[in-house]
Amino acid sequence: MIKRLLALDGVQVICLFRDDGALVEGYGVLDESGMVRLAHFAHEYKRMVQANADQLSMFTQMRGWTPPRGWIVRGAGASVCSVGNLVCLVENREASLNEIMNELREAASY
Repeated sequence: MIKRLLALDGVQVICLFRDDGALVEGYGVLDESGMVRLAHFAHEYKRMVQANADQLSMFTQMRGWTPPRGWIVRGAGASVCSVGNLVCLVENREASLNEIMNELREAASY
């Protein structure tokens, strides 16, 4: 199911991880240990984003900050995009991050 996301321009790796951060399945150019590290990074970053959104919501008393729908960490040559328990590694010059995030949102809803 998630393997079809590799067809998007720029997507190098796609992984599904459990709520505890363990890799469920992954496809792409990384070996399994690399995918395990990517899933662990995504799990920890997701927890950090959720904590920050919770604090922002609490201090501002404004609705709509939580739950975060996803996140992107952009580097010089590559980005990591995640929605729910899906994460992908993307090559920046080939990718449309808007398209990738929309596809991740759709795939995460299954």
